[in-house]
Amino acid sequence: MDLPVIRPRRLRRTPALRRLVAETTLLRRDLIAPLFVSERVSSPVEIPSMPGQFQHTLDSLVAGVHDLASAGVTAVTLFGVPEVRDAFGSQASSEHGIIQVALRRLHSEFGDAVVIIPDLCLDEFTDHGHCGLLDKNGIVDNDATLLRYADVAIAQAHAGADLVAPSGMMDGQVAVIRGALDDAGFSHVGIMAYAAKYNSALFGPFRDAAEVSISNGGDRRSYQQDPANRRESIREVLLDVEQGADIVMVKPALTYLDVIADVATSVDVPVAAYHVSGEYAMVKAAAERGWIDGDAVALEQLTAVKRAGADMILTYFAKDIAGRLDG
Repeated sequence: MDLPVIRPRRLRRTPALRRLVAETTLLRRDLIAPLFVSERVSSPVEIPSMPGQFQHTLDSLVAGVHDLASAGVTAVTLFGVPEVRDAFGSQASSEHGIIQVALRRLHSEFGDAVVIIPDLCLDEFTDHGHCGLLDKNGIVDNDATLLRYADVAIAQAHAGADLVAPSGMMDGQVAVIRGALDDAGFSHVGIMAYAAKYNSALFGPFRDAAEVSISNGGDRRSYQQDPANRRESIREVLLDVEQGADIVMVKPALTYLDVIADVATSVDVPVAAYHVSGEYAMVKAAAERGWIDGDAVALEQLTAVKRAGADMILTYFAKDIAGRLDG
């Protein structure tokens, strides 16, 4: 008796069959849209290196979140572009700082219908562009920076943040922020920690959008992870979970799928991945030249990130891709 012919293609024959047996399903609710709000513009300004993304005014920010929510994307993360920067990053924790003003506006407009996650860092607000305070030798002072992060976390919680997202990769940042929030009566505010953030060359367009430059030709290699290292990410992530992180993040996403997979099998908290500005910009640039189908590539890339183990994805494609996804 002849053996039956094994034909895996039978389950790929129609779209309905392919949906039925799909192992990975990317949903609209998996997406978090990063947005920029600026004190320096009087109308929304498109970011040249990130086509389709804008530095928003407060009014256009609200309109943009309405559009996202209508498309089924109900989580956003905020980055601020202040009018004034200083060595201390004062506007990061000021009641009148652009992030706090935007948080109050969004919280008033959307209540609990949209998850609002401000970036918690200093680089957007310092005149030197580093994620922390500098000592007299121009070196980032880890422990002094933690005190600033605590102040920023409390200011963001007061303004209506649902989660805070410390992105500076300072040692001990989650423990200090968790303690500060709890002591100030904000134990309900969660922490989405940038737990494995690599010193990537893919952040360039973001720095254009946030108008961040690092002074004196410096870099962040002393506090962001080395792209050559994989095992180190698990150590970083487990420390953040131990210190109280509610969600841990890997950044960038597409070039660190192995790390996402490692993290997803190592922790029992949700895992986020940030499909970063350079990953977005490359797709947009190639699509503009007609070299690729940009929407199809975006969907493929984000599905790969989900397949690797991410529970949620921060992506500038959120609005573009939402209409092609189920809830």
